[in-house]
Amino acid sequence: MQHLSRLSNIKLLRYPFKIPSQLVCATRHSGIAVSPGSKREITTKPAYEGHIPLNWFESTFLAAGSAVMALADPRRGDMIAALGETTAGPSLSRLRDIMLEDPEGRGILKDRPRVNSQTVDMDELAQYPEGTFGRAYVTWLERCGVTPDTREPVHYIDDPELAYVMQRYRECHDFYHCICNLPVNVESELALKHFEFANLGLPMTAISAIFGPLRLTHRKRERLYSEFVPWALKCGGTAKSLITVYWERRWDQNVEDIKRELGIWDPPEARWSKPLSEAKAAATKRQQKSVVSAQGQN
Repeated sequence: MQHLSRLSNIKLLRYPFKIPSQLVCATRHSGIAVSPGSKREITTKPAYEGHIPLNWFESTFLAAGSAVMALADPRRGDMIAALGETTAGPSLSRLRDIMLEDPEGRGILKDRPRVNSQTVDMDELAQYPEGTFGRAYVTWLERCGVTPDTREPVHYIDDPELAYVMQRYRECHDFYHCICNLPVNVESELALKHFEFANLGLPMTAISAIFGPLRLTHRKRERLYSEFVPWALKCGGTAKSLITVYWERRWDQNVEDIKRELGIWDPPEARWSKPLSEAKAAATKRQQKSVVSAQGQN
């Protein structure tokens, strides 16, 4: 349920992607001009880079449209991101308050770290000993074949601090996968969405948890509800709020120690596309390559 291609040309309500023709027709019938040459002026100035201010109607329209598109095609990461932002409501303020009450959370809000390949040195993480969170994260990335550069920037949340809280959640999502030992596939993603709803309370996670299983086969849906959901709700509901964890300061900490501290235990065995041994071998190769490169520079 992740990244999507950018669409363009029809500038409806200044959205940075093309709106499906069905939604365009619906808006025309409502009396809003949406012809390719027409623009609706928004006088509110952006509060941060990439911010797109919306009024209540635009926000509601985008929430409904993005929900339909996200359910039709879970690969539309832009639609999922838009749905998360337009339905967040007071949940972000609550998460911000939780962060302010926690020493690590306050540090995150003060420093506003970002998670991508420019800010996190994967070769350096590969140097950490086996069993540390840094090494576990690199191994997880190798095993799942993903990078930290796939998260959509926030556009539709007006308050800059709350926009960062949403961005932080979005960019730490893979850390949650890693610490919960879950791969990237539909059933595991849905299990994690149940966990995130119990732990963070974001409305978008509930929407995904409710409607996402409709795309699963009967057998997978049955296992999701009988095995993964009970784990997710119990573990997510009792664990420390993960939005307060300053993951970047825990690279050298033992993974099992972190899990005990946070109150997290492993879910039922998930379906992985790559064996753990292959991922560990790839992480070791990255480590060796980094060492050779460093020696060559000296």
